Amino acid sequence: MKEWFVYIVECSDSTYYTGITTNIIKRIETHNSKKGAKYTKSRTPVTLKYSNKFGNKSEASKEEYRIKQLTRLEKEQLWNCKIL
Repeated sequence: MKEWFVYIVECSDSTYYTGITTNIIKRIETHNSKKGAKYTKSRTPVTLKYSNKFGNKSEASKEEYRIKQLTRLEKEQLWNCKIL
Protein backbone atom coordinates (compact mmCIF):
# COMPACT_ATOMS: atom_id res chain seq x y z
CA MET A 1 0.00 0.00 0.00
CA LYS A 2 1.45 3.35 -1.07
CA GLU A 3 1.72 6.29 1.25
CA TRP A 4 0.58 9.61 -0.16
CA PHE A 5 1.74 13.05 0.86
CA VAL A 6 0.04 16.41 0.65
CA TYR A 7 2.58 19.18 0.47
CA ILE A 8 2.88 22.94 0.20
CA VAL A 9 5.86 24.63 -1.39
CA GLU A 10 6.75 28.27 -1.40
CA CYS A 11 7.71 29.49 -4.84
CA SER A 12 10.40 32.06 -5.63
CA ASP A 13 7.71 34.75 -5.98
CA SER A 14 6.48 33.98 -2.42
CA THR A 15 3.30 32.26 -3.61
CA TYR A 16 2.27 28.82 -2.39
CA TYR A 17 1.58 25.70 -4.41
CA THR A 18 -0.22 22.67 -2.95
CA GLY A 19 0.00 19.18 -4.41
CA ILE A 20 0.05 15.45 -3.68
CA THR A 21 2.69 12.81 -4.38
CA THR A 22 3.99 9.42 -3.29
CA ASN A 23 7.61 10.62 -3.22
CA ILE A 24 8.02 14.06 -1.67
CA ILE A 25 11.78 14.36 -2.27
CA LYS A 26 11.53 13.43 -5.94
CA ARG A 27 8.56 15.76 -6.41
CA ILE A 28 10.40 18.78 -5.01
CA GLU A 29 13.37 17.96 -7.26
CA THR A 30 10.98 17.74 -10.22
CA HIS A 31 9.48 21.15 -9.41
CA ASN A 32 12.96 22.67 -9.12
CA SER A 33 14.08 21.17 -12.43
CA LYS A 34 11.17 23.04 -14.08
CA LYS A 35 9.50 19.77 -15.05
CA GLY A 36 6.83 19.88 -12.35
CA ALA A 37 3.48 21.58 -12.40
CA LYS A 38 2.85 24.33 -14.92
CA TYR A 39 2.37 26.78 -12.06
CA THR A 40 5.82 26.19 -10.56
CA LYS A 41 7.83 26.00 -13.79
CA SER A 42 8.40 29.76 -13.91
CA ARG A 43 8.56 30.16 -10.13
CA THR A 44 11.61 28.10 -9.18
CA PRO A 45 13.24 27.40 -6.88
CA VAL A 46 10.53 26.07 -4.61
CA THR A 47 10.97 25.35 -0.90
CA LEU A 48 9.02 22.73 1.00
CA LYS A 49 7.00 24.38 3.77
CA TYR A 50 4.59 21.63 4.82
CA SER A 51 3.85 17.96 4.25
CA ASN A 52 1.48 15.43 5.76
CA LYS A 53 1.24 11.68 5.13
CA PHE A 54 -1.95 9.80 4.22
CA GLY A 55 -2.76 6.14 3.77
CA ASN A 56 -4.32 6.43 0.32
CA LYS A 57 -4.77 8.75 -2.64
CA SER A 58 -8.39 9.52 -1.87
CA GLU A 59 -7.61 10.88 1.59
CA ALA A 60 -4.68 12.88 0.24
CA SER A 61 -6.79 14.35 -2.58
CA LYS A 62 -9.50 15.43 -0.15
CA GLU A 63 -6.93 17.13 2.07
CA GLU A 64 -5.29 18.79 -0.95
CA TYR A 65 -8.67 20.23 -1.95
CA ARG A 66 -9.33 21.42 1.61
CA ILE A 67 -5.94 23.14 1.82
CA LYS A 68 -6.43 24.83 -1.54
CA GLN A 69 -9.55 26.50 -0.11
CA LEU A 70 -7.57 28.05 2.78
CA THR A 71 -6.30 31.60 2.88
CA ARG A 72 -2.59 32.32 2.79
CA LEU A 73 -2.57 32.95 6.54
CA GLU A 74 -4.41 29.70 7.25
CA LYS A 75 -1.87 27.80 5.14
CA GLU A 76 0.99 29.39 7.07
CA GLN A 77 -0.65 28.34 10.32
CA LEU A 78 -0.45 24.72 9.16
CA TRP A 79 3.32 24.64 9.35
CA ASN A 80 3.64 27.11 12.20
CA CYS A 81 1.53 24.84 14.43
CA LYS A 82 2.79 21.44 13.28
CA ILE A 83 5.24 19.71 15.55
CA LEU A 84 7.91 17.93 13.52
